[in-house]
Amino acid sequence: MNNMKLSELKTGEQAEIIKVKGHGGFRKRIVEMGFIKGQMVEVLLNAPLQDPVKYKVMGYEVSLRRQEAEMIEVVSVKEKTAPNTAKYKEISVALVGNPNCGKTSLFNFASGSHERVGNYSGVTVDAKEGYADFEGYRLRLVDLPGTYSLSAYSPEELYVRKQLVENTPDVIINVVDSSNLERNLYLTTQLMDMHLRVVCALNMFDELERRGDSLDIQKLSSLLGMPMVPTSFKTGKGLEDLLREVIHIFESYEGHDEYYRHQHINHGHEIEDGIANMQKYLKGNDLLRLHYSTRWLAIKLLEGDKEAWQVVDVLPEAGQIRDACVTAVRRIKEETDDDSESAIMDAKYGFIRGALQEAGYKMGHKNDTYRVTHQLDGIITHKWFGFPIFLLLLLLMFEVTFALGQYPMDWIEAGVEWLGSFIGRNMQEGPLKAMLIDGVIGGVGSVIVFLPQILILYTFISFMEDSGYMARAAFIMDKLMHGMGLHGKSFIPLIMGFGCNVPAVMATRTIESRRSRLITMLVLPMMSCSARLPIYIMITGAFFAVRYQSLVMISLYVLGIILSVVMARILSVWVIKGEDTPFVMELPPYRFPTAKAVFRHTWEKGKQYLKKMGGIILVASIIVWALGYFGTMGVAPSLEDSFIGMLGKAIEPVFLAQGFDWRLDISLLAGIGAKEIVASTMGVLYAGDYNFSQLTAFCFLLFVLIYFPCIATIAAIKSESGSWKWAFFAAVYTTVLAWMVSAVVYQIGSLFM
Repeated sequence: MNNMKLSELKTGEQAEIIKVKGHGGFRKRIVEMGFIKGQMVEVLLNAPLQDPVKYKVMGYEVSLRRQEAEMIEVVSVKEKTAPNTAKYKEISVALVGNPNCGKTSLFNFASGSHERVGNYSGVTVDAKEGYADFEGYRLRLVDLPGTYSLSAYSPEELYVRKQLVENTPDVIINVVDSSNLERNLYLTTQLMDMHLRVVCALNMFDELERRGDSLDIQKLSSLLGMPMVPTSFKTGKGLEDLLREVIHIFESYEGHDEYYRHQHINHGHEIEDGIANMQKYLKGNDLLRLHYSTRWLAIKLLEGDKEAWQVVDVLPEAGQIRDACVTAVRRIKEETDDDSESAIMDAKYGFIRGALQEAGYKMGHKNDTYRVTHQLDGIITHKWFGFPIFLLLLLLMFEVTFALGQYPMDWIEAGVEWLGSFIGRNMQEGPLKAMLIDGVIGGVGSVIVFLPQILILYTFISFMEDSGYMARAAFIMDKLMHGMGLHGKSFIPLIMGFGCNVPAVMATRTIESRRSRLITMLVLPMMSCSARLPIYIMITGAFFAVRYQSLVMISLYVLGIILSVVMARILSVWVIKGEDTPFVMELPPYRFPTAKAVFRHTWEKGKQYLKKMGGIILVASIIVWALGYFGTMGVAPSLEDSFIGMLGKAIEPVFLAQGFDWRLDISLLAGIGAKEIVASTMGVLYAGDYNFSQLTAFCFLLFVLIYFPCIATIAAIKSESGSWKWAFFAAVYTTVLAWMVSAVVYQIGSLFM
């Protein structure tokens, strides 16, 4: 059933009110006039100039301007009574909270979606949408990026603000980490300023109870004017109670419910006077009043918020508002000896401390959440032990990946060989048989055998992310990052790059400094993404003894990191200049990830890998086979006489310095689309018979490590940098660097072999 705006109804039409949007005083006045959910409304008359419009609601007549009627959603009687249509009962719910508060876990539990949960800032870059059906309602859940406040300092803060203002949700679920209430409730106070309907999820409440904390939840709910529900999204505990409160708040009206009322935070008389003086002018603009809480906007203006001033500076009342703001800022400075932004922040924390004290909040000491964390940090972030532990964990990860993954890999390989032999025995000779054996099975089969290793690798990465170790890795790497000319936060996208360069490039949005953000994007291709893993495993498995395989693998990762350090330094000194920002990053307590969460992440990555097998890898393998099967005279008598052979021979001189033959050259060319295609192309062209030296094999791995990022990564760099210039630069410099490094290693290595 399609909902529409009340302003779209024609004279004489009737409709049922679905929801009333807008903020604060406007919304309250509209509701008081009878425009409430479930009521019927009829259009009686349009004014001569089509504005305002007279409506009949709850038995009496009332007029509204069209801009006000646009804020009321309805469903027409005709559509409501049409056959095979159900009553419209959808609630839009935004999930808002600090990073690491369990917000995305709630989203996964409620919607069944499997979005990635990371124990560091920047995983949820864009809003993710899902649905949950509960007690006759469909809840449209939007998981917004984790943010500490609604200021205008970071991309996450701006994004969340924009979503809340422009796409005002019916209800907000504010997810709060119960083990760190005072810090988490700061964001809650800003939501209170916005005059929105909020339900607070006191998440990780089990940790609060284990610690022996005391808290009167009902009292705190009353003080903040919103229901607060204890939850634990590791297990899903409290989820149903939370969703019931969402529905209850949606069906309630402000002031008619014990915990649902707008609570003004008293910031002190000078700040409050400044807010009131600006509100006089802000409320005079009807359009502004419909879309913003004027109190929230006034507070933002006092904080010197640039985005808020951009909204106000175009108003006719802008001069009067600015004069009122200047006066208020001066008086706040005189009274508090502090700037207005700091004074507002202090007032909010004062309110939080007072509310917690009145709600009887006391921290227990039965089981200190951070005690174990501090003990572990004493070892893991130690100035001497931190780096060796990090490298040992990487070595352990690759050792287990190879050793444990070899068994299922052998089984899959045997299955692929059996399938190829079965088709070879039972099909007639011809192009179809050749395509299935050499193209599909030779190409896809040569890549799918590495699925076990990829699953094991992602299990390790998932565990380190969800446990909180990755945040510590960023902490111990900050000094090195700074020496590279990067921000400490750059380490998170760089680590994410080991999974996939595309989301890693997108994650650079969390870096406030544009300079650091650009440099991070440009060195990210040096991080060995999982798409390169099948190539690494294929070559190391074929050319190096078992005892050296892990060392070769880790050398590629370490070389990638070293090259990124060198290139970042060069870029920061010679190419991209500017100021950096301070390193501020949360170090959450260590938490043992649930087996379900780790398995879910690993399985999602496995599914993505299998989808690639049936998509781009399959198509590319067939194309490579066709180019190798046919030539200018039809079926090619040999691979060298085929189309792909002719192309390979043409470009072979370019790679003589590396010792590559034309098959390797073609494989590299195919990898421009996606790196997995390198492995599948080699599977088609070599059919398992690799006739080149160990030195050539290592130089080929170096080239694969460094050269042209995949097309998707180039597109992501263009999107995030806002310019094709940087995307083109990344494509060219990485390929030139790959040629130089691999050529130098081959030429020097040839002297000793």
